[in-house]
Amino acid sequence: MSTDVEQTARASGDDVRLKKDFGTIGLLFAAIGSIIGSGWLFSSLKASSQAGPAALISWIVATIMFLLIGLSYSELGVMFPRSGGVARYPHYAWGSFASYSMGWVTWLACASVAAVEVSAVLTYAESYLHWLEHDNGTLTGVGILIAIAIMALFVLINYFGVRWFARINNVLVWWKLAMIVLVIVALLVTAFHSVNFHGLKGGFAPYGIKGAFEAIPAAGIAFSFLGFRQGIELAGETDNPRRNVPLTLIGSVLICGVLYFLLQVAFIGSVPTKDLGGGDWASLNTPQTLLQASGGASANFSPLAVLATVLGLGWLAALLYADAIISPSDTGLIYTSVTARMSYAMGRNRNAPRVLAHVNERGVPWPSLILAWVVGCIFFLPFPSWQALVSIVTSLTVLSFGSGAIALLTFRKQLPDQERPYRLKAAWVIGPLALLSTNLMMYWAGWDQVWKMMCAVLIGYVLLAIFEYFDRGVNRRAPQLDFKHGWWVLVWFAGITLVSYLGSYSGASTVDAGQANVYKFNGGVIANIILTVIVLALAWHCQLPGERVEQILNESEDDVPVEPPVAL
Repeated sequence: MSTDVEQTARASGDDVRLKKDFGTIGLLFAAIGSIIGSGWLFSSLKASSQAGPAALISWIVATIMFLLIGLSYSELGVMFPRSGGVARYPHYAWGSFASYSMGWVTWLACASVAAVEVSAVLTYAESYLHWLEHDNGTLTGVGILIAIAIMALFVLINYFGVRWFARINNVLVWWKLAMIVLVIVALLVTAFHSVNFHGLKGGFAPYGIKGAFEAIPAAGIAFSFLGFRQGIELAGETDNPRRNVPLTLIGSVLICGVLYFLLQVAFIGSVPTKDLGGGDWASLNTPQTLLQASGGASANFSPLAVLATVLGLGWLAALLYADAIISPSDTGLIYTSVTARMSYAMGRNRNAPRVLAHVNERGVPWPSLILAWVVGCIFFLPFPSWQALVSIVTSLTVLSFGSGAIALLTFRKQLPDQERPYRLKAAWVIGPLALLSTNLMMYWAGWDQVWKMMCAVLIGYVLLAIFEYFDRGVNRRAPQLDFKHGWWVLVWFAGITLVSYLGSYSGASTVDAGQANVYKFNGGVIANIILTVIVLALAWHCQLPGERVEQILNESEDDVPVEPPVAL
């Protein structure tokens, strides 16, 4: 009987040049470290201001949704432990057009996350270094230079290989877990006002169930879970994917979901009732409330640290300001690595420039790292607030996750004899629910986010046309597009756009974001159920024949030359 190591070597044939330096704890901590970034520093305030105490429902629903999505990837991540898997599974199931569509969306989202995390570091630091940001929250010239330097540091650490990166990350994750637990305990022990959960204006759900669900994408709740993907993206670099991938996907969501829920309880209970203007939770997002008690700082800059100051916990505020450097920086470090693996995967799929698949002697895709740095730095231009940028990043990332649930079911027919060291039970229930969760989060994000996201998708197709012209017509390297098997993706994207336009979720600061507002909450859920059924049926109908899948798997074994390391 073959060993797990031997099975892994065969299953990950085209990733043999990448080092297998992530063990059980290393991979789990890569996911937890990626999840616990800037989200936990801001989302308790944002969720409370949008949903009131019903933000607790938001965290529970989000945890369940991401568990479903994670479970749908658990079988895939073990069956094909490939780095950059989110972009590669659609390639195997429906060919190049589908994989490019998902890969572009995923890569764009990943490339921006590191910049979002660096922005979070500087946003907290603005509380004591006022020259880092303008009054509107955008970076100053000096702030941009510092942000670019931090991004360069992320690239440098990743360049020297997975083993160094994993060791640094393990230490930082222990710190981040300890900090969250410390904040929860400190807030609960110092001040807990039970009246905050039911006795203020509007009661437990002052903005209704709509506000609770809208907070999932808009308040940074969904953003706070996106890092679970590292169990997929780094699957080609772990020593035992059969054990480590499912453990990472499920364990990271459960551990962080419980911590986030408890943190939300502690935050809601510890907010001084007198500082809520008229008992209105939405007033937390205005400078006239909680933060005036701390000397006039802005809650949008450092909410947890300011709350600690208001409660007389100066020592905790100091630790939070320190953690506001450590937590987002660690997540930014991880996402720099993941972004490089995404473009590496697209290079391996041959629907991106070949140079992106080059690796150095340490097994690091260094051209992809450099590209991640360049594109990440673009996001330091005068974009709006952390929350606004997080919303579009969340929408793009969640959209890319939806293909996993569809591929899970499609592979059951395409590759019935493929070895499945981990076989997901109830896949025909979990898969559709995972896709429905994806569609619902898109819907709750609101029309103002969806139309922007679809504009980004269109830009990707323009780039695909350019790439096809040069790499098919000139270099003759581009793979078979398989459009007749991937066109269903366009129907899915169009369906998301239509359902959002007809719905009542705007995602904008104004009530009217330009959509039709045809149906309310129940109608939106029904519309998304119908969309989920249509997408599953079309994807099932369009799937590649099994022999074509085998051909693509063999094509992915083509050797890509190993480049010598570049002197830095």
